Amino acid sequence: MTQSENLLARINRQYPKLSKGQKHLANYIIEHYDKAVFLTAAKLGQEVGVSESTTVRFATQLGYDGFPQFHRALEELVRNRLNSIQRMEFTYGRVPQSEILDTVLQSDVEKIKMTLEQMDHSAFNLAVDTILGAKTIYIVGIRSCAPLASFLSFYLNLIFDDVRLLHTNSSSEIFEQMIRIGEKDVIIGISFPRYSMRTLKAMEFANNRKAKVITLTDSVHSPMNLYSSCNLIARSDMASIVDSLVAPLSVINALVVALCMRKQKDVMHTLESMEKIWDEYQVYSNDEINYIDERIKIKFPEEREKP
Repeated sequence: MTQSENLLARINRQYPKLSKGQKHLANYIIEHYDKAVFLTAAKLGQEVGVSESTTVRFATQLGYDGFPQFHRALEELVRNRLNSIQRMEFTYGRVPQSEILDTVLQSDVEKIKMTLEQMDHSAFNLAVDTILGAKTIYIVGIRSCAPLASFLSFYLNLIFDDVRLLHTNSSSEIFEQMIRIGEKDVIIGISFPRYSMRTLKAMEFANNRKAKVITLTDSVHSPMNLYSSCNLIARSDMASIVDSLVAPLSVINALVVALCMRKQKDVMHTLESMEKIWDEYQVYSNDEINYIDERIKIKFPEEREKP
């Protein structure tokens, strides 16, 4: 039994070896996983008509350490398979309105903590080295991941000469923008459930052209890793209607900082040049206030004299 197998794969593998009661559990989970996820071991057994001990043995038969680990696998299955409305109900349907803010923020905090604990530092360092050694850097992210791709592209353009954010209106347009990608280049693909087929195809195309492929995704089991030589994993809770991408953004921040530290002189030269251009063309003179500059003061209308 391998840890890489998801819950349904484990059930399919072990099904011939299951007892009669365990097969009832397996059938119920396959057909009603969206209901089973809310049940304890005792309640699940009661629903199927078997004992709690049979339910626990069923979890261990599938290769899990116990029912809690099995239940976490069931939660992951639900998150990946339910539609957006059902997923929102799954996560927040039972949260009182007054607790939504605390619940969401705490969930984001936990995602960052889990990402920090599980991050492969060697993969992160490899990503930095790969980007530094690339001739051209391509970045692709679809739908809710598009802002992440745009954010990364903005800052990498301050560091490197040739950074290309792929526009993703159609698959054919992606390939047209990648027509010159080769073994000296790198593509960074960003995708979280529901995974983007266009992103996957772009990474497959890059891999076929012998370009380096870096992924930023949510799991080692993500299909985005099929063509990747370097996987950056960030925990993301897609169970709500709003995609939680706080942890992926933190990983991107860390990646940008690490690259800046490795190319400090180039970055400083770029920023100095940009500051001169901004000053010369008064880019920020009308729409930004520099509170550090004491010469700039905000003038308020004089108060009228009181009668």
